Amino acid sequence: MIFSTLEHILNHISFSIVSIVISIWFFNLLVTELIKPYELSEKGMIPTFLCLTGLLVTRWIYSGHFPLSDLYESLIFLSWSFSLIHIVAYFKKNKNLSAITASSTIFTQGFATSSLLSEIQKPAILVPALQSEWLIMHVSMMILSYAALLCGSLLSAALLVFTFRKKRNRFLKSFSFNEIQYSYDRSTILRNISFVSGNNYYKSQLIQQLDFWSYRVISLGFLFLTTGIISGAVWANEAWGSYWSWDPKEIWAFITWMIFAIYLHIRTNKNFPGENSALVAVLGFLIIWLCYFGVNLLGIGLHSYGSFTLPSS
Repeated sequence: MIFSTLEHILNHISFSIVSIVISIWFFNLLVTELIKPYELSEKGMIPTFLCLTGLLVTRWIYSGHFPLSDLYESLIFLSWSFSLIHIVAYFKKNKNLSAITASSTIFTQGFATSSLLSEIQKPAILVPALQSEWLIMHVSMMILSYAALLCGSLLSAALLVFTFRKKRNRFLKSFSFNEIQYSYDRSTILRNISFVSGNNYYKSQLIQQLDFWSYRVISLGFLFLTTGIISGAVWANEAWGSYWSWDPKEIWAFITWMIFAIYLHIRTNKNFPGENSALVAVLGFLIIWLCYFGVNLLGIGLHSYGSFTLPSS
């Protein structure tokens, strides 16, 4: 009873803190130069990370197993993974990644604590297939890979948005420049050109940073995913007598691996522009959710213990 109460307290504290962080961040988009959202968000996400860590440890103690046995526990671990990436981004001074990880944390934790998963929020005895030392290795690597790949994919999506806006603005400026150049004197034109050049330089730097960090984060996630799939195959051979059974979860995990392998191939090939690999990463973002969440809705296959049913109205 004490551990259950402590878990609820830590859960609500972490969710409240990250909600305040997101609120401050959105408020600053409307009213600038009143507060420093970056510093507040970094300081706010640190206690969120500590609360989620305490929540996982508490659930581990009173459930008797590592908290990765069902969808609820994996969502909490996914939130913890997002907050961990946020802490790493804090030391790397990456503001773009920090905004993504904070939003992802509140989304996953909010869904985990919603009434949709109320039936599986109580800890249960592990099914025989999960009573193995491979549970921590396999599932933790898969969830960490999902967190890293989702963050990297969102960075790639942001790269596409800024690239599109940059090309659109360049087209509009080149189209209208001939019409307005005789309406101003020479000094005004030079000031406008200087402002546009500075703005384009800033956008170019931002696009390069998004491309750099999305590639690094996705590479790390791909490494985790590869480790998770290999460890899962070894575990499957011990539990079911086969390394690969073409289970729906296994198939979609392999599709996810192939998508991001294609991304890395295109990204490292200098003959392709950065937008091509970013498009593949955005596709991978959708595939990850199908693999992680969509397959669980079916409730079939060897991984059906991770499924859940939507409550009837």
